[in-house]
Amino acid sequence: QAQLIDSGGGLVQAGGSLRLSCVVPGRIFSSYTMAWFRQAPGREREFVAAITQSGQTTDYADSVKGRFTISGDNAKNTVYLQMNRLNTEDTAVYYCAAGNFSPFIFTGPERYDHWGQGTLVTVSE
Repeated sequence: QAQLIDSGGGLVQAGGSLRLSCVVPGRIFSSYTMAWFRQAPGREREFVAAITQSGQTTDYADSVKGRFTISGDNAKNTVYLQMNRLNTEDTAVYYCAAGNFSPFIFTGPERYDHWGQGTLVTVSE
C-alpha cells in the first residue's frame, strides 16, 4: 500500500482556519482521485472533499461546502484541504485517501485504496 503522509492538524478556535496537507507518491498523484475524509469519536468515517487527477472536478460534503477547499500542487505531489470558518462540529481525525478511478469521484471510503495515518483537528468554542 502506498504511503500517504497527511499533516497540518491542530487546535483552533471556532471561526478560525487550518490547512491540511497530504504528500502523495508521484505515481499516485498523477493518476488517482484524491480525497479527504474525517472521523469523529463514536462516528463513522465520512466524506469531506475530493479532487480528480486533472484538478478539473471537485466535490464537497454539504456540511463543508463554501468553507473548505481542496486543491493539488503538481510540483510538490501534495493535496491540500483549506478549512475556513471552522466550528466544533468539524472536530475529527482527518485522513487523506487515494482511489484509482479518476476522472470519477466516489464518496464511500470503501472505494479508496490508499490512506494517510490521519491528523487530528480540534475546534474549541
